[in-house]
Amino acid sequence: MAFEGLTEKLSQAFKKLGSHGKLSEADVKTAMREVRMALLEADVNYLVVKDFVKKVSERAVGTEILSSLQPGQQVIKIVNEELTELMGGTNARLTYSPRVPTIYMLCGLQGAGKTTMAAKLGKMFIKQGKKPLLVAGDVYRPAAIKQLQVVGEQAGAEVFERGQGDPVKIAEEAVEYARYYGRDPVIIDTAGRLHIDDTLMQELRNVRDTVKPQEILLVVDAMTGQDAVNVSDTFNKELGVDGVILTKLDGDTRGGAAISVKAVTGKPIKFCGSGEKLDDIEPFHPDRMASRILGMGDMLTLIEKATTAIDEQDAADLEKKLRSQKFDLQDYLEQMDQLKKMGGIKNMLKMIPGLAGRINEDDIDEDKIQKAQGRSKAIILSMTMMERRHPDILNASRRRRIAAGAGTTVQEVNKLIKQFDDAKQMMKSFMGAGKRGKMRMPFGKGFR
Repeated sequence: MAFEGLTEKLSQAFKKLGSHGKLSEADVKTAMREVRMALLEADVNYLVVKDFVKKVSERAVGTEILSSLQPGQQVIKIVNEELTELMGGTNARLTYSPRVPTIYMLCGLQGAGKTTMAAKLGKMFIKQGKKPLLVAGDVYRPAAIKQLQVVGEQAGAEVFERGQGDPVKIAEEAVEYARYYGRDPVIIDTAGRLHIDDTLMQELRNVRDTVKPQEILLVVDAMTGQDAVNVSDTFNKELGVDGVILTKLDGDTRGGAAISVKAVTGKPIKFCGSGEKLDDIEPFHPDRMASRILGMGDMLTLIEKATTAIDEQDAADLEKKLRSQKFDLQDYLEQMDQLKKMGGIKNMLKMIPGLAGRINEDDIDEDKIQKAQGRSKAIILSMTMMERRHPDILNASRRRRIAAGAGTTVQEVNKLIKQFDDAKQMMKSFMGAGKRGKMRMPFGKGFR
């Protein structure tokens, strides 16, 4: 995952300050040396690192330690604030044109993920009640048009294509089509190259000058590290971009691009892609990303994921069932589906303060968890609705029939029923604690 190595190294650097009663200049200098090395190893731009360390050092040396914070925590607070400012300070939102349709032009090198990102943006706008139009402007890459049609259909967004014609004319016709049929916004997927060249830039400038997009969004692959920053800087100078979208932040990336882009180009990161699914797109919040980098979690994003995945009425109904002890296997099945919508267990745990930065990824086998959930779903789906609603009627003969129907063993069925009972008891404990005004963590030895 992104930032994993950086988070670990920063945590080690700050841990050494924990035992100090007061920060001396030497203490700060030693810590900043390790911070500098950690950032450089994460592929953060050298000049950005130099300026960042200077600002943190100036604030940390001789600073009055807050009574509520230990020296190490005080430095973390300063680093958190400076990291947030470095990455843009606040969330940079998309702007909208006063005249319909609003046009967004995606650009970037080949392989950065523009086509998939166009569909992700399309699905995001559909959730907002809009009717986006995706435009197939990449007429050179083999199967690019077909790819946009496939992901567009998955997103539920209409795709405008005119085959392998003139990209400028295609973009112009798409905007007219959108105006006539009430499609808004228009998202243009342009061609990329393996490297930046004059032909590519001139074509993009021609499209820009013809349709006059509200925003030009540069899509860059975070896994390319410092190259992503260099690409962003060049595209901005040649084309004039309004924002950056980072893709593949869920991959084996060191995170330097996310930290460096705003400082080098002056352009904000507006979104980041954190997976291959069309729902795996997040607005880029510098403060939340800084917290993730420092291993402090990201509860706000976790809450937003939960809000998106779980309908408010469903949540109220679930609470009512828990209070009345009517939570059953059908509800358990629905909760598994909602948990899946929120992303992997590994990513969710990392967003929880206190657990973030302490998670050993080797201890969490996401594939194994998904396979186990698949077996559990198969078992529940092999039950009748009566059996799901009333698990207490599951006698030995019923369990044998269910096991046969799910292609598993009676032992696996028994295991699922035990897990369900444990989950029900855990939820009951939460509800009881909530009534008394304070929550307690009811995780016993069975929690993994």
